[in-house]
Amino acid sequence: MTTETTTSPATTIENNEEQNATLVNLKDVMPTILHILPLVNRPFFPGQAIPLIMDANLWKETIDEVINSEQKMLGLVLLRSENPNEAKEKDFYEMGTACRIHRVSQSDDKLQIMVEGLQRFHADEWVKNSRPFLVKPQYFPETRYDENQDLKAYVLAVVNTIKELLPLNPLYGEELKYFLERFGPDNPSHLADFAASLTTSKKEQLQEVLETVPIMNRLEKVLILLNEELQTAQTQAHIRKQVEERMEKQQREFFLREQLKTIQKELGLEKDDRTAELEKFKKRLNDLVLSEEVQKVIDDEFEKFSVLESGSAEYGVSRNYLDWLTLLPWGKFSTDKLDIKKARKILDRDHEGLKEVKDRIVEFIGIGKLKGSVGGTILLLVGPPGVGKTSIGKSIANALGRQFFRFSVGGIRDEAEIKGHRRTYIGAMPGKFVQALKSVGTANPVIMLDEIDKVGVSYHGDPASSLLEVLDPEQNVDFLDHYLDVRFDLSKVLFICTANQLDTIPSPLLDRMELIQLSGYLTSEKLQIAKKHLVRRQLDKNGVKKTDLKLSDNVICHIIEQYAREAGVRNLEKLIGTIIRKAAIKMLEDEHKTPIQITLKNLNSYLGKPIFENEQPLSGIGVVTGLAWTAMGGATLSIESACIHRNGWGLKLTGQLGDVMKESAEIAYNYLVSQTELFNIEKDFFTQAFIHLHVPAGATPKDGPSAGITMASALLSLARNKRIEEGFAMTGELTLTGEVLPIGGVREKIIAARRINIKKLILPHANRRDFEELPDYIRHGLTVHFVKHYTEVEQILF
Repeated sequence: MTTETTTSPATTIENNEEQNATLVNLKDVMPTILHILPLVNRPFFPGQAIPLIMDANLWKETIDEVINSEQKMLGLVLLRSENPNEAKEKDFYEMGTACRIHRVSQSDDKLQIMVEGLQRFHADEWVKNSRPFLVKPQYFPETRYDENQDLKAYVLAVVNTIKELLPLNPLYGEELKYFLERFGPDNPSHLADFAASLTTSKKEQLQEVLETVPIMNRLEKVLILLNEELQTAQTQAHIRKQVEERMEKQQREFFLREQLKTIQKELGLEKDDRTAELEKFKKRLNDLVLSEEVQKVIDDEFEKFSVLESGSAEYGVSRNYLDWLTLLPWGKFSTDKLDIKKARKILDRDHEGLKEVKDRIVEFIGIGKLKGSVGGTILLLVGPPGVGKTSIGKSIANALGRQFFRFSVGGIRDEAEIKGHRRTYIGAMPGKFVQALKSVGTANPVIMLDEIDKVGVSYHGDPASSLLEVLDPEQNVDFLDHYLDVRFDLSKVLFICTANQLDTIPSPLLDRMELIQLSGYLTSEKLQIAKKHLVRRQLDKNGVKKTDLKLSDNVICHIIEQYAREAGVRNLEKLIGTIIRKAAIKMLEDEHKTPIQITLKNLNSYLGKPIFENEQPLSGIGVVTGLAWTAMGGATLSIESACIHRNGWGLKLTGQLGDVMKESAEIAYNYLVSQTELFNIEKDFFTQAFIHLHVPAGATPKDGPSAGITMASALLSLARNKRIEEGFAMTGELTLTGEVLPIGGVREKIIAARRINIKKLILPHANRRDFEELPDYIRHGLTVHFVKHYTEVEQILF
């Protein structure tokens, strides 16, 4: 029996359509309009699956629209800028990756979305250029490639490079495992994208790979990035290996030391820190010569130290105390070089002029040679800034062959800086002198105390009084520092102090010092100093060759006269340094031919306009030129007097005069009033005239007694209505009886007079000895009148 089955025409048609057509799922169709999300750090490649964190406030609308669509697709595009919140159409790159959203979750104001990269696309047209961004994309679907030798070679090169990377970073292995679960190495397009995503290259380089569609070009670019990554990873691995080896070595040494300690402890050979410190201190004492007192103190401290626990506070105090005691040069002296000729040669080499100072130092060394040793002495070098006080101290130490130590006592306000702190204080230390002895390592160094005229006083004590014990040859044999609490002999130390003036040094301290005055330099002396020392030193300091610059004597003299008139040479050296530096820049910038010639014509371009103009002493009725001393050297002062009216007598003083100078003016005025007949002054002049006496410049404070005869001469010229003879300058203190008393600073005042070409001087008779002791080159060409009474001054002037 046969059964037949019949099929309706409709059923037959449907079966034929199923055979001839493939049904497509709507989810697999790529959308014609694509929503866009921005990426900041690096592009996203097809074949990847990563979570993204987005700001819900800004991008929730975009993501909701994508989720509600059938395909659930969006585009991820890299931004050129760094701020996704303010992204605009021009900020996006043209190429991105079309992705499908698999999962969305929200936490607070953040959205976490899981996306899978499908294929590249190009944003052909922006449908909407504000959030939510929409574009019309052109897709570049992944295709299968026919095998050829070139493609295979590139694929193998990429695979081999990835294999080399795997041992260098474990993270590469995890990512490779994930890739192989989804794709095979025979898929070159996904392999290239995966390899690019492995690297830490810049986002611009990765975007370039994303935008490269042809597979051969893409593999070539990826291979370059992989090789760069490999080199970086190898360098990191090398550094890591070195660090690990160093750490292993340190650990090994630590274990070996611990084992050694254990072995030494078992054999009874171990030394703890305390024992080692004691041995170190005792070893230091082998080369020292200790007095009985010091030896007893150290032995007692050793005994105390040996029973202290190393963790106690007293242990540290005791250890530091023993450290200081054993580091001091007890009984250690350097051998003095008592060669007079060599000493004079060193002093002449290092300093120009200063004959009196050099002679005194040579005398000091000569007496030491006769005695067999140079005893401790306190020299005080007084002079204006920049005349070589500190440097001559170094030369003395060099000439004697002694160690040199310098420290400034200017501004010291604490007595403990001199004599140390008591050991009961935390952080206690010895005073400066004990620190100096420890530093130099001998008990007979040359110690220089700079700026001793500027020692301060405060509630901490009076450092100047503390210096009395140090600088007194009768007391410093047994100098007692508060920290050491044992006596140290400072009698072999040569102390050299420096000061700019004597007024602020306490008289008991000054009495213990041997005074040596350093006056200012003449122009001729400054010229020699500049040629022999300053120019050479500045050339070496600035790296300029001697042959590159020409500085004539005439130019140096012009600098001295017009820019650097102070007593010392410090400012002169600065100016020479300025010229050399500017000349060096000129050589470098303009490739100027050397040598550069400095002339009087181009000097202003290096130093600017002159600071000092050629001084011309004032002249006229009632005007007289006086001589003054300042901390910067000598100076000339023009004293002016004028009769304001004759309606009543009086005397007005201006010019910032000090009390002593005001008294000198009153004495000069009253002396002339009492001697009107003697000096042929109009009888009623002083009873009717109101006189104004002025000392320029008004902004500069002035004081001192040496202007007495100058003020009297100005008043006498006014009273007689007669000029004094031109070319005169004078200095001297005047009494009410007309006696002319001596003054100080003769050398500086005479140098100031020579500077403005004044050759006729009036000095007190008592200063004749000071004048005759001056070098011949200073006295040459001067006419000096020495006077005992003012009547002699009147005869000379009128």
